Amino acid sequence: MCGKGFAQSSTLVTHQRVHSDNKPFKCSDCEKNFKRKKELVIHQRTHTGERPFTCCVCGKGFAQSGNLLTHQRVHK
Repeated sequence: MCGKGFAQSSTLVTHQRVHSDNKPFKCSDCEKNFKRKKELVIHQRTHTGERPFTCCVCGKGFAQSGNLLTHQRVHK
């Protein structure tokens, strides 16, 4: 579909979900579906309140590492 190539067939299968409506990873709390397991894990933190990424300056916690990196700019 898009011309991308992959060394492993499993990576191709995962990538092909981008081009389809196939969302095999289902949240057991709210029934939302996701294309990637990582997206489900991040989503589940909205239900558990888990915030594994903590700012070493102020102690604020974040569910996603990217949000921590964005936050850390306020301390510079």
